Amino acid sequence: MVHSDPGSQFSSADWQSFLKANHLEGSMSHRGNCHDNAVAESFFQLLKRERIKRRTYLTREAAGSDVFDYIAMFYNPRRRHSTSDDLSPVEYERRYTQSLADV
Repeated sequence: MVHSDPGSQFSSADWQSFLKANHLEGSMSHRGNCHDNAVAESFFQLLKRERIKRRTYLTREAAGSDVFDYIAMFYNPRRRHSTSDDLSPVEYERRYTQSLADV
């Protein structure tokens, strides 16, 4: 899956051909709704900036493994989010689960 905005470069025939040739599926936000994908866009810009910028992967499996490592070992347990009271996803989920048990 490749997420993008609905700009002309991402809706062009060349881009659509690239996606199809590489067995990728395109995903776009809805026009005029800047909030429907804000969390996803934030995640992907962080992933690009913090992990994959200037890296070259020899195989798709190596890229997948590196991205999984980023998500499982750094992003979920450590990266704090303003939308979840500045808690990491793991800590937010732990507290939420605990709140259900306390009821």
